Amino acid sequence: MLVCGCGRWMHTQGVDESPDDGEPAAWLVRFECCGCQWTVGCTTDIPTGKKLVDRLLWTDDANYELERLPPYVVPLVRDEAESFARQRGERVVTLQLIAQARQGGEVLWEPDAEQRLDRVPGAVRAMAKVELERTAADRGMPRVTVALMEELKAKYFGMAATRG
Repeated sequence: MLVCGCGRWMHTQGVDESPDDGEPAAWLVRFECCGCQWTVGCTTDIPTGKKLVDRLLWTDDANYELERLPPYVVPLVRDEAESFARQRGERVVTLQLIAQARQGGEVLWEPDAEQRLDRVPGAVRAMAKVELERTAADRGMPRVTVALMEELKAKYFGMAATRG
C-alpha cells in the first residue's frame, strides 16, 4: 500500500489491463486516499502490479465483459471467477482468469500461435485470446494452435489466410 501526502493509506481503486493500446505486458494500477480522495496511478509490469493490489479487484476490461453478460448470468460468472482467483491466491480478476475459471484451468499456447497473437491489433487481442482459449477448452484441446486460429478467423471474419 501507498501512503498519501495527508498521511493516510491509499487503497487500490482499479486496474487497467491494457493502458497502452492493448499492450499485455503492463497494467495501470490506480489508488485513492480514503482521507482526502486524492488519486494517483502508475503503469507497471504485471508481477509488480499484482503486489500493489490490496484486495480482490476486477480489471476494467474484465468488469466491462461482465457487464455485457445477461443479468441472470452475472452473479454466476462473478462467483466462479472470484472463487477461482481465491483458490489460486490471485487478487486481480482478469479476462484471462475468467476464461481459465470457465474452462477449469489454463490452456497452453503453441509458440507459433503465441507469436501470431502478438500481431493481432491491441484493441481486440484480449478478446481474441479469451475466445481462442475458450474454444480450445470446449473442444478438449490442451493447446491453442495456428490451425484453430485460422478456423476462428474464417468463422468470425469470413476469411482464411492464404500462404504464398
